[in-house]
Amino acid sequence: MKKYILESCVDSVESALAAAKGGADRLELCANLIIGGTTPSPALFEEIRKVSTIRMHALIRPRFGDFCYTDYEFAIIRREVAMYREMGAEGVVIGCLNPDGSLNMEQMETLMKEAGGMSVTLHRAFDVCRDPFEALDQAKKLGIHTILTSGQKNSASAGRELLKELTERAGDGIDIMAGGGVNAQVIRELAPCTGVHVFHMSGKITLDSQMEYRREGVNMGLPSLSEFEIWRTKAENIRAAREVLDSL
Repeated sequence: MKKYILESCVDSVESALAAAKGGADRLELCANLIIGGTTPSPALFEEIRKVSTIRMHALIRPRFGDFCYTDYEFAIIRREVAMYREMGAEGVVIGCLNPDGSLNMEQMETLMKEAGGMSVTLHRAFDVCRDPFEALDQAKKLGIHTILTSGQKNSASAGRELLKELTERAGDGIDIMAGGGVNAQVIRELAPCTGVHVFHMSGKITLDSQMEYRREGVNMGLPSLSEFEIWRTKAENIRAAREVLDSL
């Protein structure tokens, strides 16, 4: 029987420490989780390395939005994969699509070479590709280790049927990792009916800013987002998920 694995996506040192304390097996290290995650800074990676030995996989995504990249954007992605390999990350999380929704095999093959011996996860670009089974077969051929997916739905719970079929088709060749709205209860429901044994979650809570003086009506980004809220992983949320996995 395969070992259950819990991955936590984090974008701060505080969240990384909370995830490790809660029992996460590894981190997906990101920046800007509030917009789905972008490439983290090397300084963040290094700061976490100072205080924790937890396994880290770096998300490589230069911007918010689709996964069809210009030549300039791809050059950045390629350099950042190499950079995190050189820095000692255990893995990278990548994904590139063609305009027609298929996996961009030329770009992905280049990135696999840059990754060298690192573990490679195909991120949720998979969830917006045109044919998940074609992409699964291509990921196997590329030598990708893990596919992060919500079953091409907004949440893993909603995508459970596809998650089950992907897990069956994947066999031992590649891990299907369920992500998207995952928490302890979702794991309890999905693990038995899908066969998924790798789960991805943030375990986040919303904290109030420490700012006492607050200038209202000035937005640094999207008007729908408050400048005085901070997302952080809560160790207890990760621990609850860990306990469910350990009980299965």
